[in-house]
Amino acid sequence: MDKTEKNGCTVYPITVSTPYDVGDVNMYLMEENGNLTLIDAGMDSDECWNAFHLTLSQNGYSLSDLSQIWITHNHQDHIGLVNRITARREIPVYAHRESIPRLKRDPEFLSLRIRFFEKLYRSMGCGAAGDQHILKLQEAVRRNEQFKIHAEIIPLSDSEYLGNVQVIEVPGHAPDHIAFWDAQRQWLFAGDHLLKTISSNAFIEPDLEGNRKFTLVEYTRSLNRCLSLHADTVFPGHGELIDDPKDLIERRLTRIGQKAEKIREMIQSGGSTAYELAQSYYPTKYIHVFAPVMSEIIGLLDYLEMNDRIKKILKNGVWHYELQTS
Repeated sequence: MDKTEKNGCTVYPITVSTPYDVGDVNMYLMEENGNLTLIDAGMDSDECWNAFHLTLSQNGYSLSDLSQIWITHNHQDHIGLVNRITARREIPVYAHRESIPRLKRDPEFLSLRIRFFEKLYRSMGCGAAGDQHILKLQEAVRRNEQFKIHAEIIPLSDSEYLGNVQVIEVPGHAPDHIAFWDAQRQWLFAGDHLLKTISSNAFIEPDLEGNRKFTLVEYTRSLNRCLSLHADTVFPGHGELIDDPKDLIERRLTRIGQKAEKIREMIQSGGSTAYELAQSYYPTKYIHVFAPVMSEIIGLLDYLEMNDRIKKILKNGVWHYELQTS
């Protein structure tokens, strides 16, 4: 991607590869009035570190010119360089308040999160598949300790301003997801909230107290909120820039409704639990990408329930879904 300039502000994109199916990840250097901001921080890799320094030097900057780091959400492909940068230069790092226990790898929160998923997968009828994924989550806690952010994180909340840029809460893909809205230029730095060629997963997660968030319902609300901004350009976390995103957002919302109706038809045909529906909807995929598939199916069930299209009944500790007839 080429740099983008408008009304005295310049954005320099930095794109690097990731090991994930989503492909390359974007981070952005934004310069305005002598202040240089890094929006998201890519992967913790030498490739990303070198690309970051190359973009700085090619545009007449060095690490000493960097003023601050803004993080859209806590996923590893968006925070990777934070520790490398702040170990060499003490600068403020901003993220949503719900990011902090996740970025800090807080042991109490991580234990709460595992207990949350144990209860969730039991209640959704996942049985042994759920137990197996809990073992993977426990191993991930140990493996991901290396990604703990050491710098102080300054918490952000909805509608706060960083200079002329407004913080917009857009939960859904992640519970701590925020976007940065420059109303003067009609630019939206959207992280993974809106991508051009693929739909963002609305991953099921607990809040900081361990309560389940209805993430797909939140995601649709966040999409509608971004629709109301009338952005000219969206700077996404992956893929190409999005110009005039109205049609894309409307397609994403339509597709969610279509998938939900398919789930409703499957319930009408005899599907009952979330795990049974996951097996029917994704006959092979559910085995290999268990957590994303369960997040999607549970999210679609939430969406139908919130719209009074289905209801659920607890039987022997497992939720069973059926059509809402009244």
